[in-house]
Amino acid sequence: MGIEVLLQLPAAMCGERSALVAERYEETFESWSLHAQWAGAGLRERRPRSVAFLGLNGPAFSLAVFACAYAGLPLTPLNYRLADEQVHELIGALDAPLVVTDPDMAARLPAGVAMMTTPEFLQMAGTVHDTSAHAGNPNPAAIMLFTSGTTSAPKGVLLKHDHLASYVLQTVEPATAGPEECALVCVPPYHVAGVASVLSNAYAGRRVVFLPNFDPAEWLAVVRRERVTSAMVVPTMLARIVEHLDGSAADVPSLRTISYGGARLAPAVLEQALAAFPTAGFVNAYGLTETSSTITVLGPADHRAAFDSDDPLVRMRLGSAGRAVPGVELRITDEDGLPCGPGVAGALWVRGPQVSGEYLGHGSALDPDGWFDTRDRASIDADGYVYIEGRTDDTIIRGGENIAPSEIEAVLLTHPAIADAAVIGLPDEQWGQRIAAVVVARPHHEIDTEAVVAYVRSRLRGSKTPESITVWDELPYNPLGKLIRRDVLAQLTQAIETGN
Repeated sequence: MGIEVLLQLPAAMCGERSALVAERYEETFESWSLHAQWAGAGLRERRPRSVAFLGLNGPAFSLAVFACAYAGLPLTPLNYRLADEQVHELIGALDAPLVVTDPDMAARLPAGVAMMTTPEFLQMAGTVHDTSAHAGNPNPAAIMLFTSGTTSAPKGVLLKHDHLASYVLQTVEPATAGPEECALVCVPPYHVAGVASVLSNAYAGRRVVFLPNFDPAEWLAVVRRERVTSAMVVPTMLARIVEHLDGSAADVPSLRTISYGGARLAPAVLEQALAAFPTAGFVNAYGLTETSSTITVLGPADHRAAFDSDDPLVRMRLGSAGRAVPGVELRITDEDGLPCGPGVAGALWVRGPQVSGEYLGHGSALDPDGWFDTRDRASIDADGYVYIEGRTDDTIIRGGENIAPSEIEAVLLTHPAIADAAVIGLPDEQWGQRIAAVVVARPHHEIDTEAVVAYVRSRLRGSKTPESITVWDELPYNPLGKLIRRDVLAQLTQAIETGN
């Protein structure tokens, strides 16, 4: 099944409804489907073997997703925040691509590459083409996304039509959104959440408005003006919204759902957000590029129950990633590959029809039984709630003991003077690794590092207490809010070597 069907159904069921809204631009579901077919035919006439997209999120990207499906071509959204040399490397890895680019980014493309600007692409989509010929490949790669590269070089993840369609069909009912429903999209197209938002909102029949360049004040203004009912943000965006509100209520009565995911969210930020948006349901969505987006969800009822509870075991669920979505199986294994019991941390594996695990030039990473190693360390409690501890590569091994940085970071973030924290392992001749922490002070606070060490030791055993604490002005994050631990390690190592 091709993902174009995810647009064909709402086009037939609620075709006259507004679908895509941007400045001086609007599409209905019916026109969106038709224009995607015309654009797909126009792409076939140009005979590329793949299509790349370099630009901000907006109607052109939403059209390109389905146009490439009609053309039988894989679409690769590129990270426009990368340096030009890195963009060139990614384009060089693609098969005879045509690059659709925002006009102000066209100069960043390598010489000789086939390209068209987003206005030209939209013009092509609005021009009548012969749509009788369809590539018809039964299961081509629909989307290729390069991983963020926070722990290694970016890898091209191949998501086939079946993977993406399985995810949407298992989690969304067709054309069930009410006519008043509106989604605000501000995640970039090169993130799997950006692709998933196109597919899931289309299939639900939900109107979409865009905020290509995130700003907390403008985000709130768009929610109020467009009467947005649902929005997806990454943790850094939610933190900036909460900071902008500065303790006041958000005053956005239309907003029913706020989804967040993609990186760690500080517990204090989440609690402040729950207080600022008292009538909104919060959804924590955990997933990977390789799994076509979400594999676990912590829903609104769980958020509010945990936020309102005095039971520590219930309240700690605010820090969980929720439970598996339909169609997804999860398991936790130890270092020997044996199953771990409830609450015991180990490697998180996932299996299901939405799981790809296939990389450009490297083939499939699935094991013979179809399981994919997420390379995340996690535990699952007796009720099925998943707790992500971090990447398995981040695990600190001290004296033979596996220590999750996230456990120590969670304690540091409860300290009243600390706004942010990162914990890494440094080489140690005696213990193999020693624990080092980098912290950021809250505004108008001073950090006494010795007092912080004592604070952690009083809440965790001595082997999990940082042996050094360094205060920085900020920690390195990528645009999606993921901590770049390799940069923390490199900067801290350099500082130690130079004595700074």
